[in-house]
Amino acid sequence: TLTALAVRALGRNRVKALFLPEEETLNRKDVEDVDEVAGRFGVDLQKVDLSKPLKEVFQSIPIFNPSALTANGNLKARMRMLILYYFANRLNMVVAGSSNKSELSVGYFTKYGDGAADIAPLGDLYKTQVYQLAEHLGIPEKIRVKPPTAGLWPGQLDEAELGVDYRTLDLILLGLELGMSHETIASQLGVSSQTVQRIGRMKILSEHKRRGVFILKVK
Repeated sequence: TLTALAVRALGRNRVKALFLPEEETLNRKDVEDVDEVAGRFGVDLQKVDLSKPLKEVFQSIPIFNPSALTANGNLKARMRMLILYYFANRLNMVVAGSSNKSELSVGYFTKYGDGAADIAPLGDLYKTQVYQLAEHLGIPEKIRVKPPTAGLWPGQLDEAELGVDYRTLDLILLGLELGMSHETIASQLGVSSQTVQRIGRMKILSEHKRRGVFILKVK
């Protein structure tokens, strides 16, 4: 969706797309989908395999643990951002982030990883709105209906980690944004009050991800 939107706004000659796979989560279907989108919108696509550098970084960390999925996944996301910013520096371009309002609101992104960008064109759109935009921009249905995943470890799925589907999440977030009580939101959506409270708590606990570095003032 971000690629198509950038092409619509800037023209294909001013957009570069990067595909940053690594062997642990790579599957042939993703490769085919990336090639199809790049071809459909006529953008220059660069592929950088992160398998080898990731392996070397992991092996160099004394406390590395292959079972530490979150820490390892966050490192992958930050490695991707290193490459994106290298391209941006070399080509005098800016990095466009793909995070949406749903992910940003509950902190479902890696700090200084996929949360790092110069501009976030989708940042004020809930996930369900991004789906609608994708359809409007001509993203193939087979890609739009794929279960969303950050691809940070095998079998990772967004909605499984969030513990709620995106449609419900978006409506809860909207209710909270409008100042509705947890009980009212829960009643109208047919979910438990505990679910609404959990989402509200995720918003509070992830506030540090949405802010810049906290600077201590010297008096």
